[in-house]
Amino acid sequence: MTGEPPSDLIRSVSRALRVLEEVSRAGRPLSVKVIARRCELNLSTSYHLVRTLCYEGYLHRRPDGDYLPGPQVAARFHEMAEAFERPPEAAAVLRQLAAESGHTAYLAQLADSRLLVLDVAEGPRSPWLEDLQAGLETAPHATALGKALLLSLPPHIRRGILTEYGLRRFTPTTPVSVEDVEEELSGLRPGQVVEEHGQFRDEVACAGAVVPGTQWAIGISARGLTVPELARARLAEAVRDLARSVG
Repeated sequence: MTGEPPSDLIRSVSRALRVLEEVSRAGRPLSVKVIARRCELNLSTSYHLVRTLCYEGYLHRRPDGDYLPGPQVAARFHEMAEAFERPPEAAAVLRQLAAESGHTAYLAQLADSRLLVLDVAEGPRSPWLEDLQAGLETAPHATALGKALLLSLPPHIRRGILTEYGLRRFTPTTPVSVEDVEEELSGLRPGQVVEEHGQFRDEVACAGAVVPGTQWAIGISARGLTVPELARARLAEAVRDLARSVG
């Protein structure tokens, strides 16, 4: 939640969304008492909210009485991912990049100051990264995809996105201030391939670049702390291929 609440805020809707967000981010089943405490709601209100969310399919009640996200969350997730109008050749370009380089390829975009991975083509020379899967939001300050997209923005917009999102530390080398990110990007030109080495995951390196004339970025990941030169070259070719396909 950002900014001041609207004057016509419907508090019951706001509370229900708060409950849904808390259960979704918990990573484990939660009891109603825990939900109430974390959401700062009284127990009676929490019971009403979780029963309503269960009825609508947004929460699932386990036999022991604890709650998990329900199937309607997954349905909305897939609908959101499909709503983005990807370049028509994007999937083919990602598959070709993964096949020729052997590295997992990603397509991402900034939407409402959030970095979203929209498509993935898996490659055997890359680790499986649970936070870089199709439809997931990830960290713009710690990923090559995010840095490439940030590089294409005016500095004041870039700073606003970083400040709003926050700079969570993922590894000992993650940049944790706006100034750190700005210093990394200062020697690069928009459109260049951007790399990060162990900032998002230990012993993983990534490279990314924006597709000229679009708001999309393509990236790859690699085991270890270097991106192989051949993989980097294939990434640059994929960016050019997708730019040509969108005219």
